[in-house]
Amino acid sequence: MKRIAIVGGGITGLTTAYYLQKEIKEKGLPFEVKLYEASDRLGGMIHTERRDGFTIERGPDSLLARKPSVFRLIEDVGLQDKLVDVAAGKAYVLANEKLHGIPQGSFMGIPTQITPFALSSLFSPIGKLRAAGDLVKSKSKPQEDQSLGHFFRNRLGDEVVENLIEPLLGGVYSGDLDRLSLMATFPNFYNMEQEHGSLIKGLRKSRGKQPKNKKKPSVFKTLETGLGSLVDAVVDQLDEGTIEQGTSVDHIEKKENSYHLMLGTGEVAGADSIVLTTPHYACQRMLTQYDFMDPLRDMPATSVANVAMAFDQSAIEKDVDGTGFLVSRNSDYRITACTWTHKKWPHTTPDGKALLRAYVGKPNDQEVVNQSDEEIREIVLKDINKIMNITQPPEFTVITRWRNSRAQYTVGHKERIHNIKQSMSSELPGVFLAGASFEGLGVPDCIDQGEQAVEDVLEFLQDS
Repeated sequence: MKRIAIVGGGITGLTTAYYLQKEIKEKGLPFEVKLYEASDRLGGMIHTERRDGFTIERGPDSLLARKPSVFRLIEDVGLQDKLVDVAAGKAYVLANEKLHGIPQGSFMGIPTQITPFALSSLFSPIGKLRAAGDLVKSKSKPQEDQSLGHFFRNRLGDEVVENLIEPLLGGVYSGDLDRLSLMATFPNFYNMEQEHGSLIKGLRKSRGKQPKNKKKPSVFKTLETGLGSLVDAVVDQLDEGTIEQGTSVDHIEKKENSYHLMLGTGEVAGADSIVLTTPHYACQRMLTQYDFMDPLRDMPATSVANVAMAFDQSAIEKDVDGTGFLVSRNSDYRITACTWTHKKWPHTTPDGKALLRAYVGKPNDQEVVNQSDEEIREIVLKDINKIMNITQPPEFTVITRWRNSRAQYTVGHKERIHNIKQSMSSELPGVFLAGASFEGLGVPDCIDQGEQAVEDVLEFLQDS
C-alpha cells in the first residue's frame, strides 16, 4: 500500500484528497490518502458564519463564472442546485470623494466600448485621450516579465490605472500593482498586446461582438448555503479517517524510497508522495535543508481584515442602488472596498436588514490589521459614512483578520516557482506544490492546482 500525504486542509488540499480518492476507487489502486491540517478548522480562507439569520462570508464571497473547475467540483459533491447568480446592480469606484459607476464594457478595467468610457465621470478628458492612445501606440518590446503597473501605465496612462485598474486588480491580489508580476497574474494581456499591438483591439477581437439587448450571463456566482457548504460537502465525501486536524507537519525528511513527516504531536508519519498546499513560508519551513526553497522564505505576503456589519435597513439614510464600490488608492480612505452584501447577494440578509462588508489593509497600511476590533470598526464606519450616512450603530460586527494570507506574486514569480518545482522534481521526487502561493489565489485557481496535483501524484506513483 502506497501512502500519499497532503499537508494543508484548505480548498486546495481538500480538492486534492477528494479527487485522489475518487481516482483510487475508480481504478482500484493500492494507495492510501492522509490529510494533515494544523488548525481545528478546514477550508482555509473559505469561512462562512451564520448569525441572527445572516449568512456572512469571512473570506471570499463569490466565484468567477468563467472558471469552470469550481463548478465541476460543486456538481460532483451535489450542490449545483444551491448556485445563485449575483443580483443585478451597478458597481462603483470611489475617487475624488465621489462614487463613479464602472464604465460599461470595461474588462478588468480595460475599455472595450468607446461611448461609456468617453461619458464616464471617472476620468478627466486628458485621461481619456491618454487611454485612447493604446489604439495607436506601437506594441512594447518583448520582455520576460514586468510589473502590472508598468504595463498598464504604458498602454493606458496613470489615470485609468489609478482610478480603475488598480482598485480592481490590486483588490484581487491585495498588493501593489507596481510590484506584482504581469506574467504570473495576467499573461493573456501581454500576449494580446504583442499580437494585436493594442489591448483594446485585442480584447475586442477575443470577446467578439457583444449582442445588443441580450441579457448578459452573470459574471459571479455563489452558493445560497455559503461557500463554507462546499468545504463541508467535500469533507463529507472523504473516507473516514482521511483527515487529521490539529496536526501540524513540522519537518519533512527524505529517506531512501520514501519520506518521513515529523508531526507536531511528536509522531513520525511515512509517505511515498506528498502534496504541500500550505502557504509558501510554511512549505519552506518544512524543507529548510534545501536551499532551492529559500525564495519561498523571502516571498512577501500581505494581510487584510474583512469587516462585516449588520444593520437595520432604517439605519442607512443614503442608500445607493448597486452591489458596492472599490476605492481608488489616491483617495483619503483606509478601506479598500465595500460590498453592499444585502443587494449583491439578497439571500444572505433577513428582510428589513442590511449587511455591509468592507476590507482594510492596503499594502502601505498593513498595521491597521493589528488594531483592536473597536478601532477597526470605527475606521470602517467613518469611511463608509462619508458615502452612505448611517444613523445607527451596527447590530453586530464580525471582523476576520487574514494575516500574511495574500502571497505577493512579484516580478519574476513565475520563473522562481518554475525553478523551485524543477529542483523538487530532481531532489524531492514525488513532492509537489499546490495552492494560493503558487499559481493563482482564487478558489477556482486553487481547485485547478489540486486537480493537477492529483495527476502528478498518480503519474509518479504508477511509474515508480
